[in-house]
Amino acid sequence: MTRSAPEGAGRRRRRRPIGTWPAVGVTVAVLVGANLALNRWSGLWGALTAVVVSGLLLGVLRRAGGTLADAGLAPGTLARGTRWALALIGLVAVVYLAGALLPATRTLFEDRRYAAMDGGEVMVRVFVLVPVGTVLVEEIAFRGVLYGLVRRDRGAVWATAVSSLLFGLWHVLPSLHLATAKPAVTAVFGASGLGAALAVLGAVLFTAAAGVLFCELRRRSDSLLAPMGLHWAVNALGYLVGFLLR
Repeated sequence: MTRSAPEGAGRRRRRRPIGTWPAVGVTVAVLVGANLALNRWSGLWGALTAVVVSGLLLGVLRRAGGTLADAGLAPGTLARGTRWALALIGLVAVVYLAGALLPATRTLFEDRRYAAMDGGEVMVRVFVLVPVGTVLVEEIAFRGVLYGLVRRDRGAVWATAVSSLLFGLWHVLPSLHLATAKPAVTAVFGASGLGAALAVLGAVLFTAAAGVLFCELRRRSDSLLAPMGLHWAVNALGYLVGFLLR
């Protein structure tokens, strides 16, 4: 007598994992849509979008056969990553404090976007919008999923190059009004169309270089928490110092 297949066995067939480079392509496609959305939706909607995108990207990594270790989120590395993050936050705080106290560097923190903000709005940015809407999605995308995928196939150098280049391009849209928002940038590039284009190019190159640093922190600490800590400190403490000095 022939045994029948268990009910629903066909529906429970294991799906084949997708290849590394198709997964990279899917990740980039998700990030293009996310970049457009996050530069259109601000506030809590932007933070919610960042959480959804982060989950999607981790899903892509898993479908490609990746693990939490590939994303820099292995439980065994979290304590070491936390120590790195706290040390980096402390370092940025010291540097920013010195920069705020010195007249020669104090103007670097000036930003016209702070003019209409109150203390509550700044706190929301520092403790909600920056860590969730910026740090979470960017670190999971660039130093987590993209870095993890490419490193498995080509090694750390390729992973750093691909991740950092795309991280720089991610900042094209946010940099479009940089030349008029920050007086220090306006003084260097001017307020013309050419100045705005040069400011965007400068921002892309700077953030790509920052991406290399973040990738190296990810490699050395073996944890995504290290670049997360530095990323949060640079952005969030920059908001706080700029607000206090306005």
